Amino acid sequence: MISAFITIRFLDVLDILLVAILLFQLYRLIQGTVAFNIVIGLFSFYLLWLVVKALNMELLGSIMGQFIGVGVLALIVVFHPEIRKFLVFIGTNYNVNRVLHLDKLFGAGKVKAIEHEQIENIVSACDILAKSKTGALIVVGINNELREQVNTGEKINSRISSTLIRTIFFKNSPLHDGAIIIKGNKIVAAGCILPLTQKPLDQALGLRHRAAVGLSENTDALIIVISEERGSISVAHKGEIKRRLSKETLTQILEENLNSEAA
Repeated sequence: MISAFITIRFLDVLDILLVAILLFQLYRLIQGTVAFNIVIGLFSFYLLWLVVKALNMELLGSIMGQFIGVGVLALIVVFHPEIRKFLVFIGTNYNVNRVLHLDKLFGAGKVKAIEHEQIENIVSACDILAKSKTGALIVVGINNELREQVNTGEKINSRISSTLIRTIFFKNSPLHDGAIIIKGNKIVAAGCILPLTQKPLDQALGLRHRAAVGLSENTDALIIVISEERGSISVAHKGEIKRRLSKETLTQILEENLNSEAA
C-alpha cells in the first residue's frame, strides 16, 4: 500500500509564516537583554528534559517535569516587562486604535494636533539648551496618552513656548531634573520620571539617554535628549536612539512623525 503524500494547504504556510514573524518580533524585543539569556537557559532545560525522558530516567524526569508543568506561569512572572512591551508594540506599530476607532467608540476627547510654529518653538529651545550645555529631556507624545508618566510630575497644561521650556530646565529650577511631556499643542507636565531601559547602551550615554530609550521602548513617543556634558541633541524613538543631530535634522524628524500622525 502506497502512503499518500503529505498535503500542504495555504493556511499551513500562512500558519508557519505568522509563527516565524511572531518569533522574530519576540527576538527583537529581548535581544541584548537579560531576558535573552533566560530564554536560552529555559530552552536548554527543555532539551535536557527531552533527553532524560528518552533515556527513561523516571525520577529525574518527573522532577524536571514538575518545573515544565508550571512553565507558563513562570514565564508570565519572569517575562512580565517583555510581554507588556510586546503588547505595546502590537498596539502601537499596527495602529489598532486607528483601525478600530477605539477613541471614538469610547468617547475619548481629541487632543489638538501640534502645529509647525510649536515644533519650531521646541527646536529653538533645544538648540539654545544645547549651545549652553543645559541638560534636558523632552517627551513629545504621538498616540499614547502617557498618563502614567504625567502623574509622576507636576501638571502644567501650558501652551508650548521656547522660553517656558528653557525656564523649566534652568539649573536652579526645581523641575529641571525630570522630563517635560508634550501632548498635542500643550506642555502637560514637567519634572516627570521615565523608566530606564535594560538593554546595553554606549557607556558615554547617561541616565537621560537611558530614560529616553526606556520610554521609547514602551510607547510611540519621540523623546529629545540634550546632553549636559557634550551639548548634543539626540532623539529616541521605537527603542532606538539617533545622536548628534543638527537643528535641521531635529525639525525634520518632528515634522515627519508628528504630521504623519495628524494626517
